[in-house]
Amino acid sequence: MRIDHGSFMLDGKPFRIISGEMHYPRIPREYWPARLKMAKAMGLNTITTYVFWNAHETTPGTYDFSGQNDVAEFIREAQKEGLYVILRPGPYVCSEWELGGLPAWLLKDKPAKLRSLDPAFMQPAERWLHRLGQELAPLQLANGGNIIAVQVENEYASFGDDHAYLDGIRQLLVRSGFDKSLLFTSDNTDPGKNGLTDQLQVINFGTGNAEKKFAEFVKRRPEGPYMAGEYWAGWFDHWGAPHQALDAKREADELSWMLKQGYSVNLYMFHGGTSFGWMNGANWDKESYQPDVTSYDYDAPLNESGRPTPKYLAMRKAIADATGVKPPAMPATPATQAIDGIKLGESASLWDNLPAPVNAPEPRAMEDLDQAYGYILYRKVIPADRPGDLVIHGLHDYAAVYVNQVLAGTLDRRLKQDTLAIKVAKGDTLDILVENTGRINFSTEMLNERKGILGEVALRGETLRDWKIYSLPLTHVDGFAYSNKPCLHGPCFYRGSFNAPAAGHASADTFLDTAGLNKGFVWLNKRPLGRNWKIGPQRTLYVPGAWLKNQGNQLVVFDMFGTDHTTLRTLKQPVLDAPVTETAH
Repeated sequence: MRIDHGSFMLDGKPFRIISGEMHYPRIPREYWPARLKMAKAMGLNTITTYVFWNAHETTPGTYDFSGQNDVAEFIREAQKEGLYVILRPGPYVCSEWELGGLPAWLLKDKPAKLRSLDPAFMQPAERWLHRLGQELAPLQLANGGNIIAVQVENEYASFGDDHAYLDGIRQLLVRSGFDKSLLFTSDNTDPGKNGLTDQLQVINFGTGNAEKKFAEFVKRRPEGPYMAGEYWAGWFDHWGAPHQALDAKREADELSWMLKQGYSVNLYMFHGGTSFGWMNGANWDKESYQPDVTSYDYDAPLNESGRPTPKYLAMRKAIADATGVKPPAMPATPATQAIDGIKLGESASLWDNLPAPVNAPEPRAMEDLDQAYGYILYRKVIPADRPGDLVIHGLHDYAAVYVNQVLAGTLDRRLKQDTLAIKVAKGDTLDILVENTGRINFSTEMLNERKGILGEVALRGETLRDWKIYSLPLTHVDGFAYSNKPCLHGPCFYRGSFNAPAAGHASADTFLDTAGLNKGFVWLNKRPLGRNWKIGPQRTLYVPGAWLKNQGNQLVVFDMFGTDHTTLRTLKQPVLDAPVTETAH
C-alpha cells in the first residue's frame, strides 16, 4: 500500500480502510476464525491489532509465540477471510493492558526509563522488535501477506516530546524488517513538535468529535490522506465505577458521516474480548489510580463473548449504505449455557501454603524478586507493644492487613489510603498482603509502576525493619494442601469440579457468577480467567466453551478475606453493570 495524491492506494487503485480493532490474546484462539468472519460480515476490510510485548517475553530473552500468543497465525487467519491487517507493535501499546504492554522486568532494581532512549529500555526493545520481525515481516503485503501498515510507537504526543526517541523506534521497525509497509503514527492530540512531521499521521477520538477532529486534521495536514486511527466505539470500565454504555445510533451515524466524506476509519474496539489473567491495566486520572476490570467488553459492536449487539447491526447498515457494498451473511450466533451447583468443596489457607521467604531489612518491590503479577506478603513480628497508626508509604496497590492472621483492615490506593489504626502487642505477627491490581498503562505515571510496598512501613511513627517477604505470583495453584475443612477467614483458596454439557465450542460459552465472593482471582482448568471484586461493576467472568470439558472441569477461587459462599453458578448472560460500592470486603 502507498499514498498518492492524498489517497491510500492499493493495487494501483484508491483504497478506503474500514477497519475494526481486535486483539489476539483477548480472544480464545479457538474463536479467532469466528470473530474474523463476524468482522467481514459487518463490512470491514481490515483488522487492526496491537502486539503485546509482555505476553511474549515474560523473562528477558525468552520468547513465546505459541498457542494463544501465535500472532502470526492470527494474521494468517485474517488473510483467509480476505481481511487486511494494520499492525501496532509498539513497543508501548496502552490498550488498558498491564503497563501498556511493556514487561514488568524492565522495572527491576534500577528501573529503565520507559519510552525513552535510555539504553536499559532501547536495547531490550530493539531485541524484541527484531524478534517480532522474524515472525511478522514475512506477512507484509509486499511479501504475499496481508499487513498493509505498521504503527510507530503509540500516542507518544500525549506522553513526551523526545523526537529522537520516536525516530529511534521508527528506525528499529525498519531494521526489524517492517520496511515494506506504510509506517504511521497515531495520536489523540495534535502531535505538534512531539510527533514525526515527515510521517503519515492518523487521529484518535471518541463519540461526537468526528467533524471537529477531522476539520482540525485537514487544516493541519491539507495534503491528506485522512484516517481515524481509533474511533472509540465504546469505552472501558474501572473497578468501583459505573459500567460504560454509549449511544449506538449516534456512533453509527458518525461512522456513516466519516465514510461518506471518504475518510478511512478504525473502530476501537470492534471486539474487545477479555483481558484474561492478570493483564488488565489501570488509568491515572486527576491524581487518582483507576484499575480496569477483567472484561474488555468496551461496549463494542461485538460483545465480550463475540456475539453481535444492536451497535453491530447499526454499524453494519451504516457501512453498507455508505459504501454501496452488500456485506456477507452474518454467521449464526451460538446459544450459551448456565450451570448450577458448582461446589467448591475443598479449601486451603494461604497461611498454611506459603513459600520460603526472602529476608530483607526493608520492604522490597515485586520486580526486585523477579515477580510481575499476583500478590506479595510482608511479615514482621512486632518487638514491643505499639498500638497506633500503621502507615504504608508507596502502597501499590491494595493491602489487607492482618494481626495474628486476623484481619485488621484494608488500604486501597484507589481511595488514597495509606494509614490504618491497629492494635499490636509484643510478639504479635503483622502480615501485610499486597495485591498488584494492574499497572498504569497511560501517562508518565507509568514510569513509577513498581508493585508491592515501595517505601517504608511505620508504626506509631517508628519505621519497621527486618521483614520476611513472600513472593506470591500464583503461577500455579494446584500444589497446595487442600482439605475438606472450611476456610472462612483470611486469604483462602477454594477448589471444586463440575461438568459442562456441550463443552468444547462456542455453544458452551457461559459466565461465572462471582456474587458472594469478596476480592480475588479465578482459575479454570489451570488457566487464569481473571479478577473478581465485589465493588463492581463487573460481576461475571467470561468462560469460553472452548476451554471447558464435558466432565471434570476444575475451578479454583482465591479470596483475600475468605468466604462461606462456596457454591457458585454460571449464567447465560454476563453481568457487567452491577451496582458499584467503595467497600472492598
